[in-house]
Amino acid sequence: MTATEKPAAPQSTPTRPLGDRARDHLWLHFAQHASFADSDIPVIVRGEGTHVYDDRGKRYFDGLAGLFAVQVGHGREELAQAAAEQTRRLAYFPLWSHAHPSAVELAERIAVQAPGDLNRVFFTSGGGEAVETAWKLAKQYFKKTGKPTKHKVISRSLAYHGTSQGALSITGIPGAKQDFEPLVPSAIKVPNTNFYRAPEHADDYQAFGRWAADQIAAAIEMEGQDTVAAVFLEPLQNTGGCFPPPPGYWQRVREICDSYDVLLVSDEVICAFGRLGYDFGAQRYGYQPDIITVAKGLTSGYAPLGAMIADERLMQPFLADGSSFAHGSTYGGHPVSCAVAMANLDIMESEDLYGHVRANEQAFRATLEKLLDLPIVGDVRGQGYFYGIELVKDKATKETFSADEAERVLRGFVSRALFDNGLYCRSDDRAEPVIQLCPPLISTQQDFDEMEQILRSVLTDAWTKL
Repeated sequence: MTATEKPAAPQSTPTRPLGDRARDHLWLHFAQHASFADSDIPVIVRGEGTHVYDDRGKRYFDGLAGLFAVQVGHGREELAQAAAEQTRRLAYFPLWSHAHPSAVELAERIAVQAPGDLNRVFFTSGGGEAVETAWKLAKQYFKKTGKPTKHKVISRSLAYHGTSQGALSITGIPGAKQDFEPLVPSAIKVPNTNFYRAPEHADDYQAFGRWAADQIAAAIEMEGQDTVAAVFLEPLQNTGGCFPPPPGYWQRVREICDSYDVLLVSDEVICAFGRLGYDFGAQRYGYQPDIITVAKGLTSGYAPLGAMIADERLMQPFLADGSSFAHGSTYGGHPVSCAVAMANLDIMESEDLYGHVRANEQAFRATLEKLLDLPIVGDVRGQGYFYGIELVKDKATKETFSADEAERVLRGFVSRALFDNGLYCRSDDRAEPVIQLCPPLISTQQDFDEMEQILRSVLTDAWTKL
């Protein structure tokens, strides 16, 4: 056998457990593969409603909607049928100077739902691509309108915006970036809206929000307003554990962007399509973006699709003869994905899932807040069907865990114990340790109770391991 030849695949491969085969060949995303050296890689084989099942038949509540995506729940035949019908009719064609019906129809539908004059829809394969697209559009738009030095972007500390080089530069998580530096320059960070750990105005929520928004103005002044193109913010920030915006925060941010001629990009890859009870988080919080980025809930994760939704005025420079936005991808606006998205939006409309979220979000919050009687639970925060639970070592002082304690308790026990007890969610310590919950929009009180009971059992045990 030569150095480039591989041994023949084992004849028993089809009968080997899927977890073993995954360990040998599958490179998992964001995974510490060493942790599977002496344990099985979980293999999820089917989903039904709010639950998923592994290859051994064990049932788990999907407390993260896959990855903040599966709005309508698992196993929806309507979405499978939509994909099959579109595949038979037109399985694939690109949007490179051509169109196809499912992309046209979906773009029109999104434009109608989007607030204000956000009438132009640029399709991508996912959320990170949508963010990348928005930054590139902001740069080229200002070049075309006589302001070529406006290229920098501002985003918030700990915010996650994607993994491509541009989107990762906008991301505000140092640990996610350091292995890939140098990144794209000119991405500036400002404070987030974590009131539980507010560095200023810790006794006045609204004043804290005003202070946090004003840090954007300060950053623009520091960089020079002729250099800043856009501000990228999530309606309710994900990483760090679901930081809602204080009253008046978004209105002040809009004022600042208008004052300095800076585009406001609402990154709604998670928050759009019902997660907060509305088509878009911007509608819930009453502000008008210049660009919205979306993905995930657009198809409920049944097919990969994202989009950048832009204000009509941003399209105008590209309507001149000889002008184009030299950007695109092979699968952006894939016919099958667009057809699935249309069927998905039909389900959310016919079942009034946005109304369902608004009607039940207080019950969800109240159920999770029962956990505040545990000594390890410091804060419960979020809105809609999107919540974070921050874990603490001392509730009175808000003292967090040491690095060793976080490794031993959060990653070494809590993450695995929640899954072993039938709850799939996220345990995250990229800042303070938090548990994130983002269930399918079809979830009811029975589902809330199931989550709370599993969390209570595991977190009670976790406290004894400190």
